[in-house]
Amino acid sequence: MRPADLLAQIPLFQGLADEDREALAARLAEKTFKSGDIVFSQGDVGPSMYVVRSGAVQIYLPSADKNTAPVVLKDLRTGEYFGELSLFDDKPRSASVRVLVDTVLLELTREELGEHLGRSPRAAMTILHEMADRLRETNAMLTVRAAKDATKEFEENLSWAQKLADRVAELNGSWTFILILLGLTVGWATINIPAVAEHVGLYAHGDDGKVSGFDPYPYILYNLVLAILVSLQGPLIVMSQNRQTLKDRATADVDFRVNLKNELGIEKMLAELGAMRAEMTKRVEVLERSSRNDRLRAEVAPKSAPGAPGSLAGFGEGK
Repeated sequence: MRPADLLAQIPLFQGLADEDREALAARLAEKTFKSGDIVFSQGDVGPSMYVVRSGAVQIYLPSADKNTAPVVLKDLRTGEYFGELSLFDDKPRSASVRVLVDTVLLELTREELGEHLGRSPRAAMTILHEMADRLRETNAMLTVRAAKDATKEFEENLSWAQKLADRVAELNGSWTFILILLGLTVGWATINIPAVAEHVGLYAHGDDGKVSGFDPYPYILYNLVLAILVSLQGPLIVMSQNRQTLKDRATADVDFRVNLKNELGIEKMLAELGAMRAEMTKRVEVLERSSRNDRLRAEVAPKSAPGAPGSLAGFGEGK
């Protein structure tokens, strides 16, 4: 796949014009890694992002204990990318990346990106627009309540036909349906007994002139009814199962948003606690210095007071 096509798959560069992507693709540096190589480690400072051109890499959190396995975050393959935030800040890497198989990576450095953006204000505005959209989504996620009843909202938007299909599927998987089917079978067989059929008026005369039920054994009409019932049940059950899959996806999406919002909230709270701790430490240091200065002034004041032992005034009077 062409480097420009790989850049087109990255959300940060999707809005760029074709000529800007081609220009950025020309600035990509191709790097080859062997299986087991470390691209970078957690805590490293790096001003570049990478795109997997071929092969596979693994993002993981190394363990402080050598006997404990690292926490694997994600495996990336051709067309996927990592490290894009390093293009805009100098903060340490939050995870480590190692190569799973022989891999070719395309590296885009902050200097190359900055030089291109300096020459193309349109590309700079496009990237800023994408970052602003991400910031708005993050702010909306923090301010809007993420928890909701996804199943209830999904069911409220169902049509009457879909609700009917769900009811049928629910009935088919219950003892009620089994008992109804058994009762219908027994009743059908009973009503086709010649004496009963003649009594209720649902009978027919055979070729030999004998009385028989309207659907004598082997109950061909009843088998036809059951076959039609089964043929209708199949699509209805599949339709209900498909909707259940969509419900599960909606619920999983809500769970993901709730977890992500909680994670962002915790990160924000930790940042505020860190800032508060730094401010408190600074204030404590100021108070300690002030208290130390007060003690020094209190110790020096008696010595320099008139008439105090060792003072110049006392020494003159002694003379």
